[in-house]
Amino acid sequence: QVQLAESGGGLVQAGGSLRLSCVASGYISSRYCMGWFRQSPGKERERVAAIYSSSVDNADGRTYYGDFAKGRFTISMDKAKNIVYLQMNSLNSEDTGMYYCAAAADPRVPCLASEFARWGQGTQVTVSS
Repeated sequence: QVQLAESGGGLVQAGGSLRLSCVASGYISSRYCMGWFRQSPGKERERVAAIYSSSVDNADGRTYYGDFAKGRFTISMDKAKNIVYLQMNSLNSEDTGMYYCAAAADPRVPCLASEFARWGQGTQVTVSS
């Protein structure tokens, strides 16, 4: 089964940027989603962004974003290296939290949060105001 390892978290000042990376080890599927989620103390986990990969349909590369991420965050994937990135710009204190990489194989509906079954250990992002 696929294993996921995140990196790139840290402490950044408000207005700054971070780029998170997630290395996926192992085969996932001919159709799959890779996503970034986050969770802050006292809050539910929420999907930040996701990207769909497919070798069997024409939706390959489609991306999905939470409303709070649109215009500030960008998800991308290097398929050759099996790495998913999350570029985060214009960070604010509300973005503080643990960020998790996740994978969803053969999603019925790409890329709903409920489809994600494999998770990394997470990387902490702290934004100071």
